[in-house]
Order: sequence, then C-alpha cells, then structure tokens
Amino acid sequence: MTDDHDEPKVETDGGLTEDDIFTTAEVGEQYRATVYRDVDYDSLDVAPETSEYPSTDGKWGYRKYDLPKVPKVSHIVGPSAIMLGASLGSGETMFWPTLVAQNGWGLYWAFWVGVITQFFINTEIQRWTIATGESIFRAFDRLNSFWPWFFLVAGFFHVGWPGWAAGASEVFAAWTGVVPREDWAIIGVITMVLIWLSYQAGPILYNAIEKAQLVMMFVAIFGAVILAFIAGSIGQFASIPAGAVNFGALPQNMDIATFLGGLAYAGAGGYVNLAQGVWAREKGYGMGSYQGRIKNPLRGAEPEEVHGGFTFEPSEKNLRRWKAWWKITQQEHFLTFVIGLLIVATVAMTITAEYAAGTDQGAINMWLDVVIPQLGAVQGQLMYVVIFIALFSTQYAILEAFVRNSVDIIFEGYGRSAGWDLSRVFLGLLTLFTLWGILIIVAQFQQPWILLVIGAAIAGAMMWPYNALVTILNTTRLPEHTQPGWGRVLAMWWATGFFGYFTILLIGGVLNSPEAYGLSFPMFETTVGVVGSAPGGYALWVFALVVQIYTMYRSATAKLNASGTVDGADAAKGFLS
Repeated sequence: MTDDHDEPKVETDGGLTEDDIFTTAEVGEQYRATVYRDVDYDSLDVAPETSEYPSTDGKWGYRKYDLPKVPKVSHIVGPSAIMLGASLGSGETMFWPTLVAQNGWGLYWAFWVGVITQFFINTEIQRWTIATGESIFRAFDRLNSFWPWFFLVAGFFHVGWPGWAAGASEVFAAWTGVVPREDWAIIGVITMVLIWLSYQAGPILYNAIEKAQLVMMFVAIFGAVILAFIAGSIGQFASIPAGAVNFGALPQNMDIATFLGGLAYAGAGGYVNLAQGVWAREKGYGMGSYQGRIKNPLRGAEPEEVHGGFTFEPSEKNLRRWKAWWKITQQEHFLTFVIGLLIVATVAMTITAEYAAGTDQGAINMWLDVVIPQLGAVQGQLMYVVIFIALFSTQYAILEAFVRNSVDIIFEGYGRSAGWDLSRVFLGLLTLFTLWGILIIVAQFQQPWILLVIGAAIAGAMMWPYNALVTILNTTRLPEHTQPGWGRVLAMWWATGFFGYFTILLIGGVLNSPEAYGLSFPMFETTVGVVGSAPGGYALWVFALVVQIYTMYRSATAKLNASGTVDGADAAKGFLS
C-alpha cells in the first residue's frame, strides 16, 4: 500500500497548499478497497500527557504520527452504506410504515427527527476512530472496563434473535412459492448459510459485506423511487408536511415498546450504531488507516496488526487535514445514510398509509396480506423485491455488526493479552453466531414481528447510556482541536434526553403491564406527561434527570476548560465541527 508520506509535496513560499492536505486521485482510489498503511508502531514516539493530545486515563499511551491526506468523499463511501442496509429492514420498511398505517402521518415528525438525531450519534461514534484509530469500545474501556462488556450483553439481547432473516425468509417464500409460506424456516437456514459463505469471497472480510450492501442499497433506493410513481400512493405525499411539524404528538394508548423501537430504528439502532466506528477503522478513515484490517484465515491471508491508539501533532498541516477529514466523513454519512433512509422509508410509508390505514397486523403480515394483494402485478413484484432486499440486507449487516463489535470487545478485553489471533476470533464468532441463528430459526422461537419488537425496544434502551458516554468521552478525553463543536454537543445532549425519556416510559410500561409481560409493579408506572406517574415512576424520572444533568455538566465543563489550550486549534474548529 502506498503511504501518503511518499507523495510529492507542493509548497509555495514555505506555506501549505491543497496538495499537502488532499491525496492524489490514484491514492484516493485505494480507499474504495479499504486502506492500510503499515507503520512501525513500536518505533513511534509516545504522545506526552499534555492538552494537545488525547487523555490516556492512565491506560495505553498514544503513538504520534501524521494524519493521512484526505481523499474525495466518493472514495470513502462504504461504512454508511452498511449502516443504511442495517436500517432498511428495521425502521424504514417495518416499524415506521406500520406506525404510520396504524396512527396516521402525525408521527412523521418523530421519524425525521430520529434520522437526524442518529446522523449526529453515528458521526460522533466515528470521531474517536478518526482521531485515534481506536474503536469506540476501546474508548469506553478507557472510561471503565465495565462498559464494553455491558454493551456486548445488551447487544446480544438486541440482535441475538434473527428476526430479519426470519422476516426475509417469509417474504421470499410468499413471493416465489418455492416453499409454502409457513415453511419459511427452510429459506431462513439457507439465508444464514449464504451470509456466512459470502465472507469467503475475498481475503479482507469487510470488503465482502461492503460490496454486497452497496449493490443492494442501489437496488432498494432505485426500486423505491420507481414505486413512488407507480404504486398509486403519490397523493399521500401531500400529508407529509403537516406530520413533519407535528412535534411531540403521540396517539393515546400507543405501545411505547413499539414506538421506542421505531425511534431506535429511525436508522439502524442500538448495538448496530456502535459498529460505525469499527467500520470506519476497517475502511481506513483518518488515523484508522494505520490499523490492520481483519483478514480471512481460510484464504491464507497474511494478518495485519490492530495496534494501540494513535494521535497526531496539532500542526497547521494536521489541523487542516483533520477539518477536511471531518467534512467528508459527515458528507459520506449524510448523502448515503440520511438521504437513503428518507427516500426509501417515506415511499414505504405512503404505500402503507394508502393501502393499510388502520391495520392491526404486524409489519410483515401487513405487507404480505394487506398491501401487496391490492397492488398491480408489476407493482406487487417490485414491492416484494424492495421488502426482501430491505430485510435480507438488514440481517446481513446486523450479523456483521454483532460479530465485529463483539470480536473487538472480546479481543481488546482479553484476547490481545492472551495472544489470540484476531482474524480467527472473528471467523469463530461468525460461525457460532450463524449456527445460533439457524438454531433459533429452526426452532421458530416466535413469529418474526415479535422478534423485531423485542430487539427494537432493547435497541432504544441501549442508546440512552451510550449517547451519554460518547458525549462525555469526546469532550473530556479528546483535545480541543478534535472535540465536537458546541452545535454537536447540543445535538448529543438532545439525543441523550430523547432516548432517556422514551426509555423511562418503556421501563415503566414493562413494570406495569402484567398482560404483556407477566409482571405487575404499579408503583413504577410512568406517564407521557411525567405528572401523574406513580412514586416509583417519579424515581425513574429523577434518575433520568440526574443522568442528563451529569452528561451536560461534564461535557460543558470539559469544553470550557479546553478552550484556548491548543495553539491554532481554531483552524479545525467550528459550531458543527
């Protein structure tokens, strides 16, 4: 791999030019297949414990090296395409179309607010990786070794049930008739095996899923655009503006677990979002390009080492590179993730609002039994294609996210010190999780929609603590020039409060719903307006308030204390930096 330190320098009167900041087209093209720049990690200087470098918390010092030159945004598309794939079969074609069909367009405000909120969450998760080359789990470990293991356990409960593979299989069976619809488990097993086999397509494990997801996302978005014109639901677009500004409106007696799932899945949600930084490292974003990619040992690929953390000296050159890296990272995520979600999900919502208004069906039954039978032959076939791709791509991306996140946690928490081979750990967990999914599908533990609801509620509840942790981490541990700007801090405060509020409603609902959950603790009842909650419910609200105040205090204090501590930091800073 060509190192950008070997590229020709172009300087004028001793100053920096664009050629010092941006990579050549030839080197930029290499990012499309992921980038790894091998450096002699042990020979690099360790960054001093000063305000110009990330705080170590007494753990694992950072090695100093220049931030790589910056490619074009078109060269780095990939991580957000996988995140988009993880999103389409959850909120965008399942939860939100169902919620709108059941409750009308008055909820659309929550969808687009959720998407924009997740834009800020996901890019903040990437920030640590771009600045240090470390995953977000390594960063959480710097705060407290409890957190990575907590998210591993919660992540299993979030995505441990292969609901999307089950859903995709039922859709495929109904669509093609290759097996009776009730025998969808046969297709589910084949689906899981095909996903495992796809990882054997090349020596770099990440590349296989990125290429597959890019193709599927193109087909899904293209199909959705066509459906917008031919499905007969175009009149529904007139109702969107009113719903988009109907802030705070919630239907009475709405199931909070389903709604929280919809909020979490206005995007990928839960454990999956945390993979954004790990994918950015595999792709080679920023300092992540000095970290090894996970190779396939079955293909005889030579392993690449995932080192400790990196950092860069805040020179004028590096500060300008950081600002450019941050700009293209946001562009890649917005153009791929946000725009893709808004197109596919909104079209899906117009169709269900037109053909399934007031439905009491779960999402999959709604599409198969209510919507598609009312469409014409061509529209119905295209709808099958879009729904199947949405569900299949989601299971594909979720399996990838679960395995990659969990491997990182296990390796950094134990495997590195034990001398484990990272690639073999990945392949082993991939195989185990695939077999687990097959077992659950064959046993038909629950109907697909129930699996999705359970996972979605847990996903929303997970996002509350990690939003707070990411906010604190990026303000208290990163130096002034790589910290989030005040606009982003405000967005993360909002995200923490947003998911905290609905998580408390969910907890109160679970503890006071004996019909649904077999438990009955009325003293913990919570209300949408807070006032009128039971005594235990008020205690839950107070806890949420304490978390919110603590998060805001720690991050605001860190931002104020860091101001003016790094010479020239203004070159990399901004309100939304």
